[in-house]
Amino acid sequence: MSFTIAVSGKGGTGKTTFAGMIIRYLLEKNRGPVLAVDADSNANLNEVLGIEVKSTIGEMRELMREEVPTGMTKDVWFEYKVQEALTEAKGFDLLAMGRPEGAGCYCAANTLARKYIDLLTENYPYIVIDNEAGMEHFSRLTTRDVDLLFVLSDSSRRGIMTAARIRDLVRELKLNIKKDLLVLNRMAGPLQPDTAEEIKQNRLDLAGVIPSDEEINRFDRSGTPTFRLPFSAPSVQAAWPIFEKYIQ
Repeated sequence: MSFTIAVSGKGGTGKTTFAGMIIRYLLEKNRGPVLAVDADSNANLNEVLGIEVKSTIGEMRELMREEVPTGMTKDVWFEYKVQEALTEAKGFDLLAMGRPEGAGCYCAANTLARKYIDLLTENYPYIVIDNEAGMEHFSRLTTRDVDLLFVLSDSSRRGIMTAARIRDLVRELKLNIKKDLLVLNRMAGPLQPDTAEEIKQNRLDLAGVIPSDEEINRFDRSGTPTFRLPFSAPSVQAAWPIFEKYIQ
């Protein structure tokens, strides 16, 4: 049985970098292979991981409009094409959602991805899903059967309220997410009393605080994948104990 970890939150909170840290942690702990799923239509998890994407689920969706080869069902053909779309790396594989190029709802690509992810789970002990910013993916059930949901936020009142809305929507839709946790990211200093009170008022479960990290900014400026951050980086030092505590 796979252990599925999803990352969500308000845009600009560093959720993709955080997802990359989770994958790095799992590999360092010899818990691979990991299936990384970039469920953001503006896909850039591959940049964090330092690999190139060959094709995306969105592109597969467009190919579904073409005639399926004789002797193959659509399901078999799609499974074959998506297997081709898997980007293989040392210790993990990446499946990117991408964005459909033609007309049509992005929901269709999500449905295809969800179906194939279900088929893939038996091959990977861990699945890490980097979701779109905000809450839209939950209403489309992109991330079902999730063991652990990390909701990232900054320390602003608006960010914390967004995290609370994500938590509430998960419960309203009765999605199968076993545990949801708040992570405050890119913090300029220690947790302030008013922020702690805001978290308490919104009944959020705070997993930890990750400081703003100049190492991440330096890597981004140079185009170096943050997947390669040194263990001495403040963000890595803060994230590792969170993973140790909550990832089974």
